[in-house]
Amino acid sequence: MPISTRPALARRSQIKHTVHEPKDQRANRKRRGSKGGRPTGFDTEIHKRRNEVERTVNRLKNSRAVATRYGKRAYLFHGTVTTAAVRLWLRG
Repeated sequence: MPISTRPALARRSQIKHTVHEPKDQRANRKRRGSKGGRPTGFDTEIHKRRNEVERTVNRLKNSRAVATRYGKRAYLFHGTVTTAAVRLWLRG
């Protein structure tokens, strides 16, 4: 799928925008006037939650067994991720 159609597909699917628009892009859009399009919707709460999930996944990947996925079966990998999550929780 061409990149240009992805934003339209996201809008049709009612997927919320969670990444903020960089200042230089915002200024460029405003400079273009009516051809610049509408400003993107941005929900700070959704962005905070997304960021939290991304940081948690990155911390889970610090565990070598999770990052390399030694377990060949799903239940083994699930147990490995669960163990890594408990270790993170206990470290607090």
